[in-house]
Amino acid sequence: MGLIDTILSQLGSNVDVANLATKVGLPQDQVEQAIAALSQAHTEPGDTVEGAAQTTGLPTDTLQQIVGHIGGEGSLAQFAQIIGATGGAAGEGGEGGAGGLLSGLAGKLFGR
Repeated sequence: MGLIDTILSQLGSNVDVANLATKVGLPQDQVEQAIAALSQAHTEPGDTVEGAAQTTGLPTDTLQQIVGHIGGEGSLAQFAQIIGATGGAAGEGGEGGAGGLLSGLAGKLFGR
């Protein structure tokens, strides 16, 4: 089970990234990047899917499918909180603890 699968299971979402990748016709690593981009974009001004599309280069309809499969906008908010995409001080999703670790992972996924 990958890191994204583990986080999705904590949200109570019964989503398997490998199965989701098959459903939307993308490689698993690209779906993981899309989920991370959607979570990050969810915390920023503007449309979540449009923001993630700009980051990933994926079509908005594909990203909409992913949002639907992982449980909608509410799941994105929870996922963003877990990975520390909402900012804050160390230990509150900032650069410390798991938030910092996962922020670093998201940065690597997007070449930051």
